Amino acid sequence: MSDQKKRNPEDGGGSVDPEAASDESLQEVHASLMRKREEKSEGFPIMPIMIVFFFSALMLVGGIYMANFGGRFDPMVFDETKGPLAAPDEEDPEELDVVALGSRVYQQNCQACHQADGQGVPGAFPPLVETEWVTGSEERLVRVVLHGLQGPIEVRGEEYSGVMAPFGHLSDQNVAAVLTYIRQEWGNDASEVSEETVAEIRREVGSRGAWTAEELEPYTD
Repeated sequence: MSDQKKRNPEDGGGSVDPEAASDESLQEVHASLMRKREEKSEGFPIMPIMIVFFFSALMLVGGIYMANFGGRFDPMVFDETKGPLAAPDEEDPEELDVVALGSRVYQQNCQACHQADGQGVPGAFPPLVETEWVTGSEERLVRVVLHGLQGPIEVRGEEYSGVMAPFGHLSDQNVAAVLTYIRQEWGNDASEVSEETVAEIRREVGSRGAWTAEELEPYTD
């Protein structure tokens, strides 16, 4: 009959013509899929896992650092318009005046929080006028400036619970000058703080986080 499938004469007429029964493109796709299945590996690659661990550790260390030294990102603590004070020029007669140098250090590092008149900001930053925190123990005051202070503290009957950033990056000369300045400005009347005192406390304490009022109790005399 004319509608019957063609038989291959070489196999006695019993098999189907290969050209009619196969499709090369389908066979190639099937072979490719089988190769991919065989090549697929089990588990997770080592490198992506190591990258995840590395960035997790980096975020942990960064979080701990910012918790100790971040100052709560207060805009009055981090003033981008003010940079660190340059080393004083010893040939300039004005730089030899401790109070004048202390005033410059104060304006560039402290005034944003404690204000030009030393009265601070109520509820946020404590005053520096008529308070034992400034005119009292030199040792306590030097420690506060070098390493920072975290609340709560009480100043002139008001409680403050913020964070004061450390200023250990300042030189012994600049720390001594600014402390002398605030202890003798705005009607304060206290002794001068020497560079030797600052240097000695810096060596004694070394590197550490911010102090608390309780930790500073032994240094109030």
